[in-house]
Amino acid sequence: MRNNSEATKFTIKETQIAIKSLKDYFERDLANTLNLTRVSAPLFVRPETGLNDNLSGVEKAVGFKLRKYDIDVEIVQSLAKWKRNALKVYDFDFYEGIYADMNAIRPDEVVDATHSIYVDQWDWEKVIRKEDRTSDYLHFVVSEIYSVFLRTETYINSVYPYILSKKLPNSIYFMTTQELEDMYPDLTPKEREDAICREKKAVFLQGIGGDLESGAPHDGRSPDYDDWKLNGDILFYNPVTDSALELSSMGIRVDEESLKHQLEISGMTDRMELDYHKNLMAGDLPYTIGGGIGQSRICMFFLEKKSIAEVQASVWPESFIMDATLRGEVIL
Repeated sequence: MRNNSEATKFTIKETQIAIKSLKDYFERDLANTLNLTRVSAPLFVRPETGLNDNLSGVEKAVGFKLRKYDIDVEIVQSLAKWKRNALKVYDFDFYEGIYADMNAIRPDEVVDATHSIYVDQWDWEKVIRKEDRTSDYLHFVVSEIYSVFLRTETYINSVYPYILSKKLPNSIYFMTTQELEDMYPDLTPKEREDAICREKKAVFLQGIGGDLESGAPHDGRSPDYDDWKLNGDILFYNPVTDSALELSSMGIRVDEESLKHQLEISGMTDRMELDYHKNLMAGDLPYTIGGGIGQSRICMFFLEKKSIAEVQASVWPESFIMDATLRGEVIL
């Protein structure tokens, strides 16, 4: 039996057992709540299809060649566009969806307490009607996902009673990136997120990718999957690090009009020649909502770890390992 002073001191073995238990519970509840079917997903795609995720638009995907066939492929950076295409191919109906385990390599990532070059998340997507492309529907889905987080917190705290009792409020707070900038005009975007999460504990921050009144976006977002007015991040206050922790990036996906507009203002209209973008402009893809939920990050949050390296096996720079060791963190 542990006492309260040992609240976050899982052994490495206990951590691995807790990770499996936590992921299994969250995955089942997420699928049931959003009406999602689990599917297999690719580790790599052909670049000319346009199916790979360009993230903020500057990250370079890891690529290699199938030598015997002289075919170039890229390791996925996320499945944002692949899922939308899959919903058409698999003939899913309105309000039905899919989810998959997504594993990616992001070599441009700066490694820190919450970022790794290895990405593991649940990528999910569901079919909606065009009239659902509203903030009200976006908030409805966010609230459904948040209910999964709440039930997961109750579950994991019952299994490990020496975890802090309750970190999440009963409901998530909704605000836009412009409202946040207006509230904290002298802070950086990350400092704003920290400030609002310290106050509200759980926040959905809407509207990421487009320029704010200050002339710069809150954060970068690729122009060809999320509608920048109808997307956002789920952020929690992490008491272990006293900072905001992004658990999910999600949104209603672009339609024909928003795709064209966002590519134009991003100077990326050349992507219109890719197969995915041609299909979207021709109306051959369903309207969807979707996102990714970080698996290691939910483990970091609910198991009260200071660093993602305590819940994820990856490759870390020596300086990162030394600093983490000095802080008493266990690197997997």
